[in-house]
Amino acid sequence: MTSTGVPSAPAVPDHPAILAALRLASRAPSVHNTQPWRWVFDGVRLNLYRDPDRQLTAADPLSRQLVISCGAMLHHVRTALAAQGWHTDTVRLPEPTRPEYLAALDFRPWPDPPEGIRARARAIERRRTDRLPMGEPHDWPQLVHAARMLVTPHELEFDVLDDSASPQLAAASEQTKALRRYDMSYQTELHWWAGHADTPEGVPTSSLVSDEEFSRVSVGRTFPSAPHSMRRAEMEDKARLLVLSSPGESIPQWLHTGEALSAVLLECTAIGLSTCALTHVTELPATRKILAGMLTHPGVPQVVIRVGTAPEADDQPPTPRRPLSDILEITRP
Repeated sequence: MTSTGVPSAPAVPDHPAILAALRLASRAPSVHNTQPWRWVFDGVRLNLYRDPDRQLTAADPLSRQLVISCGAMLHHVRTALAAQGWHTDTVRLPEPTRPEYLAALDFRPWPDPPEGIRARARAIERRRTDRLPMGEPHDWPQLVHAARMLVTPHELEFDVLDDSASPQLAAASEQTKALRRYDMSYQTELHWWAGHADTPEGVPTSSLVSDEEFSRVSVGRTFPSAPHSMRRAEMEDKARLLVLSSPGESIPQWLHTGEALSAVLLECTAIGLSTCALTHVTELPATRKILAGMLTHPGVPQVVIRVGTAPEADDQPPTPRRPLSDILEITRP
């Protein structure tokens, strides 16, 4: 209330600040770079909706990966706004009868956010999905500690797979590949979203790897092959593997998974590490069961993250993003 008894207006970022935050946050990762999110800003509150038209009906029939992708975007937005000096109070699934309405954000001034948040915000534009062989990650114990601290608030389990688990996970990945090989719906969907140029979504050819390069990666989703190339020809893949698991299967848990995934990816990028998030080994019950058997904590495995180092000179191009006008609607209060 003001001194005159009139309710004071809520503190809200102005439109340019909202646009800047969403433009930066649109760099968030999503399955096949589908970017399945939609935002509505009503002048007071920023609302996140999922876009069902961008669901992968063959690979993701329950929309699990779609919601995880939206969770990553949600965390990116909150991080970008925090770096601008805004704390976001988030209500997830504000109307349970409307599952497409994923989150509502209200704002409070936050003049001095922690430096870790600022560092992760600066990392947003540098983060890439690295599908090539990686060197061993540096400062591994410190990263594991930091990542676990970032994941814990989301009530998820965080596991580090040891070297003995890598062959098992590679075998599970190969099993997924074999089971999907003659799934025409899956293959059609995959080729629709990958291997094209001059589109604002999907995985472009420049982000794909050749057969030779893919053969030297411990575990990865099989995309259409890029033209022959021999990048990092002398590098043996020594990426380490992290796993995020949830207590069960629900939209809020998937949303939290995406938020935690975003935090870990940005933390890795901030300290100079490369990453690749993998969900193909959690798409099918058989391979998810194999992965669950490798974990030290009970739970439902949702995402595997490869973490390693890349040569400093190896600057991968950014993947395309949809224009802001496609993902944001501004309404008047």
